[in-house]
Amino acid sequence: MALHKGPGKHQERLMSVNPFYGEANPVGGMTEAPPTHRLPDTPLPPSTAYQLVHDELMLDGNSRLNLATFVTTWMEPQAGVLMGECRDKNMIDKDEYPRTAELERRCVAMLADLWNAPDPSAAVGCSTTGSSEACMLAGMALKRRWAQRNADRYPGARPNLVMGVNVQVCWEKFCNFWEVEARLVPMEGDRYHLDPQAAAELCDENTIGVVAVLGSTFDGSYEPVADLCAALDALRERTGLDVPVHVDGASGAMIAPFLDEDLVWDFRLPRVASINTSGHKYGLVYPGVGWALWRDKEALPEELVFRVNYLGGDMPTFALNFSRPGAQVVAQYYTFLRLGREGYRAVQQTTRDVARSLADKIEALGDFRLLTRGDELPVFAFTTDGDLPYDVFDVSRRLRESGWLVPAYTFPPNREDLAVLRVVCRNGFSHDLADLFVADLGRLLPELRRQPHPLTKDRETATGFHH
Repeated sequence: MALHKGPGKHQERLMSVNPFYGEANPVGGMTEAPPTHRLPDTPLPPSTAYQLVHDELMLDGNSRLNLATFVTTWMEPQAGVLMGECRDKNMIDKDEYPRTAELERRCVAMLADLWNAPDPSAAVGCSTTGSSEACMLAGMALKRRWAQRNADRYPGARPNLVMGVNVQVCWEKFCNFWEVEARLVPMEGDRYHLDPQAAAELCDENTIGVVAVLGSTFDGSYEPVADLCAALDALRERTGLDVPVHVDGASGAMIAPFLDEDLVWDFRLPRVASINTSGHKYGLVYPGVGWALWRDKEALPEELVFRVNYLGGDMPTFALNFSRPGAQVVAQYYTFLRLGREGYRAVQQTTRDVARSLADKIEALGDFRLLTRGDELPVFAFTTDGDLPYDVFDVSRRLRESGWLVPAYTFPPNREDLAVLRVVCRNGFSHDLADLFVADLGRLLPELRRQPHPLTKDRETATGFHH
């Protein structure tokens, strides 16, 4: 969560209350205008409080037009009803809400089967508040397993985690919070994600694991998990180092099983110890729910698991968070039940088709060069092509005028010279909306071409990149 500070004295103000907010007496709701940064002295009618909050939220962007976020922005009304019925249920209370706990268990079993666990009944998993928590849990398990194997050297030795520089920021947080050295493989040339051989060369006796990303947030490309495992197999043969792999499948773990069935990235690879995904991304559920699964009990050290009373028995739990609503887990089970494999395949294929089609149309405008085409994740990145009087930051800023939220950002080392726009296509972003988007973009180009030069003065402050 973001960290916030309280307001300075000059920022304190009163909110304006419309006379019509009073239900019976038009001026009844105006006896006191509530402050914005401290608790009001007296209550407000519920309709007045609602309208004040509602009106301010109108200034937020339209989530359906947000092409920056991977998070689900549309679900069926029936899912919304179920979530409303379960928002008051606390997931941690397994004893009081046994059926919600059972639906969570079924979701884990379904994912273990989907990700080809050797023995789905032996796989271990849990729901989380999102992929960030799931990654933290997976990282903790990797570190604890390494510490057990190196009990004679730890805590004197400093553990490290190898990953591409393109990983989601939660991995940097993990390394910071849990005192693990982050060893990052930089981008090089037209390679925008991890290189298997470079990753293997960074491993040593203190490496707790290597993270492979099935769907980079920078450009939507899959990292070569099978090639990474092969490079680590070769490392073991040469040195005896046995380094496990965690697959951060925040998005791709809910795309590849349906659209890329021949791609081997999951528990079919013996070196893959754990996988995470975001149910609230291409799992097609509103935020926030994620999932973390381990190949078997050996991959998740027992001392990390806490026990809670469940129906008079013993329920193992593994989480950073404690209280959270059961609504998202119920919605995930609803979506699994509602769509099944064929339904997920149809939804994800449609989304990929929209991404590919839109990428082709943007390329046809002539001013842009595609880095990716949406043929892995339904996500693609593109940049300006040639000597143009505008840059990607100008494009992002001007698209916002039509309501489109498209991030522009620079790439990390060693490609800081490259600035791109990225489009994330999700369920609910239809061919019709994509056509409206490319039409708006096309209408902007004549004006952008007439600029004397790019108008962005500070690329760092202009960058808007939201995972």
